[in-house]
Amino acid sequence: MKLLFLLIELWMILEVTVKNTEAVKHHKKHKERNITKQLSIKDRRILAQILERRKLLKIINQKENDFVNRKTQSKGKKKGTQDTISSQTRINSLKRQIKKNLTVEGDRLFELGTRMLHQSKTQKQKEEAYLIFAKAADKGNLKAMENMADALLFGDLRAQNISAAVVLYEFLANEGSYKAQNALGFLSSYGIGMEYNQAKALVYYTFGSAGGSMISQMILGYRYLSGISVLQNCETALFHYKNVANYIAVKLEKNEGVPIEKVTLAERLENLNSNSEILDWDVYQYYKFLAERGDTQIQVSLGQLHLTGRKGLEQDFYKALYYFLKAAKAGSANAMAFLGKMYLEGNPAVPQNNVTALKYFSMAANKGNAIGLHGLGLIYFHGKGVPVDYDEALKFFQKAAEKGWPNAQFQLGLMYYSGSGVWKDYKLAFKYFYLASQSGQPLALYYLAEMYATGTGVLRSCRTAVELYKGVCELGGWAEKFLTAYFAYKDGDINSSLVQYALLAEMGYEVAQSNSAFILESKKATILKKNQMYAMALLLWHRAAVQGNALARIKIGDYHYYGYGTKRDYKTAVTHYSIAVDKYHSAQAMFNLAYMCEHGLGVSKDIHLARRLYNLAAETSSDAHMPVFLAHLKLEVMHFIKDVVFHSFHVSWKEVKVNINPGPYWDLFIIGALIVSLILLLGHRLV
Repeated sequence: MKLLFLLIELWMILEVTVKNTEAVKHHKKHKERNITKQLSIKDRRILAQILERRKLLKIINQKENDFVNRKTQSKGKKKGTQDTISSQTRINSLKRQIKKNLTVEGDRLFELGTRMLHQSKTQKQKEEAYLIFAKAADKGNLKAMENMADALLFGDLRAQNISAAVVLYEFLANEGSYKAQNALGFLSSYGIGMEYNQAKALVYYTFGSAGGSMISQMILGYRYLSGISVLQNCETALFHYKNVANYIAVKLEKNEGVPIEKVTLAERLENLNSNSEILDWDVYQYYKFLAERGDTQIQVSLGQLHLTGRKGLEQDFYKALYYFLKAAKAGSANAMAFLGKMYLEGNPAVPQNNVTALKYFSMAANKGNAIGLHGLGLIYFHGKGVPVDYDEALKFFQKAAEKGWPNAQFQLGLMYYSGSGVWKDYKLAFKYFYLASQSGQPLALYYLAEMYATGTGVLRSCRTAVELYKGVCELGGWAEKFLTAYFAYKDGDINSSLVQYALLAEMGYEVAQSNSAFILESKKATILKKNQMYAMALLLWHRAAVQGNALARIKIGDYHYYGYGTKRDYKTAVTHYSIAVDKYHSAQAMFNLAYMCEHGLGVSKDIHLARRLYNLAAETSSDAHMPVFLAHLKLEVMHFIKDVVFHSFHVSWKEVKVNINPGPYWDLFIIGALIVSLILLLGHRLV
């Protein structure tokens, strides 16, 4: 009975979001037709029915238990205790067998759905995968239910349904799902679909972390690092971040790192189709045209993008192989080296082949290519098709490192750190790890964090270790949501984009924090109340500012200047603008601070300081030239009015006793009048 009602619940929730799929038509039966009749009911009524069924399920289970007990007692009176025990044993054995069969079938369906989801390229294929998950969930597979709840929360299935997701997460949490604990903590921390409650969120995250959720551990690490709802504690933050970093490092060593494209929405407002993080489709087509015309540099670039799946392009080993082969035939050393890398690691396009890898690496190395030299070093270091030879490996790594290849610098650091073929030398290890980390080599960051955390070769620094571990943790697979969140925003699915960015923001990603705040202040999202948006945006801007985001610092000043999400406070606005000027040399902050000095808002009125700040803004950014020109023009006109007109005719004006009250925006009216006057003068001269 329990499994039957669970099936009904899952199908009802799924059918709210998945409509008109062939898979549903193929599997329709009498029971499903009865379910389909209920699909027109609104989500709120559907959830109410689910809860009613849960209550009914409890009643039925209770009645069944009472019936079994009564039956057992009756048999006991007639046949004695031995028959009762034998009957109960048979019932228990049958239950265990049924449960085992259901578990095996549920696992099989879950694996099938997972493969279908990974291979899906269209929305229809994705929906079919989730229908398989629904069947797996009916067999009691909790992982399938977790996937369905995630799809409903993040909008992976056509329509987002947060209320249904919450119901599923609460059920899963009661069953011990750490992923559900993490999700409920996230929703509580923002008040999305649940009551806003930071204390409850912390409890959920703690249970999720104890259950093994890497995301919960990362969130707790960030909270203890920043002192969010907990006392700031570097050592506790170090503990959580280290656990996650160890997990990520294993993935990175297997070349399973995730390429991350972080688009800052505030910087892409005017043209979301043109940015350096995501390759525009038209630009991609142009690059393909150049590659076909024989441009080897473009061929290698496209090969690299397809090899790793960068710039929004899908990972495609066959296309990568195609472009590398074309470039290699034209004599490109980089292409030869990347071909060696593909054969050394093996992938669906080429089988793993040490001999072929050695051939291509040697061809590239003979041309002095750093990647080829590094590849030869790896072959001798790991003994890929040749005997292990640390001396040869060291020689090739040193040559590649001298050419600035960060992976070779890391390998040298690793040799000195572990004492592989050389004497252990932590100072040299630190040197090479540091050089590699400057180019963003992720494993170099990890080993530097290890050294700072343990005080190996360097003075121990908890804060530095945490910052380095945090950088490694941000390379986890969950960072893929940056791409899906961006495309959701670009396609107009604001709620889905906000939920994904908000989760990443909770994990401590600075770009996600600024993007979430940007979406919230636009008030386009509907999953939060209007009166909560500015306050939540201010909170996220503040977290981003603490991590070094200059725009976020200016935004905090703006919020206090205008009173958005907080009380109007000119002094606090001046403080944040001053930080942006001193630390980031922001032209916008200089202009804002100059305006406040000019009018004495939150600071003593100082015309001379205002002039200097206006000039400094113009020198810092060419975009500030026109605003600064107009500001100077207004200052000169006001100076003229004050020193000439008001002074010369003070007595006359006093006798007339005219009450002039132009309002709070009198300076804007004067600027407008001056612009009109300039246009008229220029027009007259041209005539």
